[in-house]
Amino acid sequence: MGQRALFDLEAVAQLLKRQEGVITRNQTKDCGMSDSALRHRLRTGGPWQVLLPGVYLSASGAVTTMQRQVAAILYAGPGSVITGPAALAWHRIRVPKTSVVNVLVPEPRRRRDVGFVRLNRTSRMPRMIFPDGQVCYVPPARAVADTVRGMRDLAGVRAVVADGVQRRIVQIPQLADELARGPVQGSAGFRQVLAEVGDGVRSSAEGDLRTLIKRERIPDPMYNPRLYAGGSFIAEPDAWWTDAGVAGEIESREWHLSPEDWERTLARDARMSAYGIIVLHFPPKRLRTEPQVVAAEIRSALAAGRSRGPLDIRALPAR
Repeated sequence: MGQRALFDLEAVAQLLKRQEGVITRNQTKDCGMSDSALRHRLRTGGPWQVLLPGVYLSASGAVTTMQRQVAAILYAGPGSVITGPAALAWHRIRVPKTSVVNVLVPEPRRRRDVGFVRLNRTSRMPRMIFPDGQVCYVPPARAVADTVRGMRDLAGVRAVVADGVQRRIVQIPQLADELARGPVQGSAGFRQVLAEVGDGVRSSAEGDLRTLIKRERIPDPMYNPRLYAGGSFIAEPDAWWTDAGVAGEIESREWHLSPEDWERTLARDARMSAYGIIVLHFPPKRLRTEPQVVAAEIRSALAAGRSRGPLDIRALPAR
């Protein structure tokens, strides 16, 4: 007959069920499991595997995203909260996939980064958290700030900030508060992109257009205004030069994934053209590969619009 287990099997089973199959060494000891019993499970070819120092998974196969996050929280200790890209993904803000899990921990705590875990010690732990089972996440604005601060790729910063704002998951004042209260180091890109979003820029491609306009010294347009003729709504173009009656549109495949989307775009352009608006289209790739050609097209359209005279169209700022 096999040897009877000398620890609380039911307690271990309940922990594993609650924690996505993840358990710590201290938890196994609290359940009465001996070091030899633990080593037996972690042996080469055994049923368990080591995820992090003192943190184990009761399975030998692939590790899920949630199991990594539970392991990170257990390793970081009580009161820790997930931030960064993992928190953004949980809040439904688009971000490049990564296996790294960023965790906020109270400043006095001393633990090292290890494996897929990056610990961010802070004296500014969030007052509000978003729990999901055994894992807690920072608010979306904090996740955005912690993710983009220190990023060198301005386009990446734009993509994260603009997606959160455009999806109405975060608001500009919340991001501004995070910028003001957080560390200055590494925040230059965050500060620049937040200024763009405050001007009405809503996407990474629109940020590229704004950069091109400033670099080529083209007059600043309004971004994402609402255009009206009398009381009739016309459209909400990406860019609008009031004095010339010129609208600029970023044409990205991302927003034309169905025939219905394409038909709506055509109808919008037709409405603007019917009111005499000159409509320019900018594929995102051209903004990066042909900036001077795009700038020349804008200047030409502005000259044509101004020679014609202003249109009787009212523009309201972006909402």
